[in-house]
Amino acid sequence: MNDTQLLRYSRHILLDEIGIEGQQALLDAHALLIGAGGLGSPAAMYLASAGVGRLTIVDNDNVDLTNLQRQIAHTTARVGQPKAESARQTLQQINPEIDIAAVNERADAARLDELVAAADVVLDCSDNFRTRHAVNRACVAHRVPLVSGAVIRFDGQVSVFDPRAPASPCYCCLFPQDQQFEDVACATMGVFAPLVGVVGAMQAAEALKLLMGVGRSLAGRLLMLDGVNMEWSSIGVARDPGCPVCGTAPARA
Repeated sequence: MNDTQLLRYSRHILLDEIGIEGQQALLDAHALLIGAGGLGSPAAMYLASAGVGRLTIVDNDNVDLTNLQRQIAHTTARVGQPKAESARQTLQQINPEIDIAAVNERADAARLDELVAAADVVLDCSDNFRTRHAVNRACVAHRVPLVSGAVIRFDGQVSVFDPRAPASPCYCCLFPQDQQFEDVACATMGVFAPLVGVVGAMQAAEALKLLMGVGRSLAGRLLMLDGVNMEWSSIGVARDPGCPVCGTAPARA
């Protein structure tokens, strides 16, 4: 680290759990974010400010005026621009020393396989089960930890799925891919703006902890937030031996 970096990240370095070694681990790391919307915005901004050396942001959508109520990486002037590129501009202004790649596409399974294989941690900030399951399969295949978040209306949830740990479940253990879950869109149901900031920031925190090897992650736990009453609850999530993705006899893709 040079003198400028020592100053920029000094408040991290002062923490005994992080120090210079932990901060260097962040500088050397590569985080992949799927989605640059409500969750991806705060998550990416905190990863950038914390000094994760390489960020890849994947999103095929364009900035819309309705996004600006909660998707804080974007501005009114960027309405109509690709979200991934808009987010890249914001992050570059926050921390011009890091490498930020904008991928303006809807990544299919083959593309996800390529992107996940190059990452140290993946943050799923998408808004549909099909994408979440595809990201999960790639993370299990490449043994890359996954930080998953979701928010709708006044409810949020966040968890970690870490295929490096034998006892850790994957996303499919919690939400089996053969069950019918209805994707609920913000456009029809609404979302309380600050909650995506809360959950997105927690995704960033869990990703940073994983990259530095600090503390206990949310692997094996689902943390849920009732934003109306501002109450947190946590449930344990066990690995399913029969899971078609991470079980003892996984199904072929």
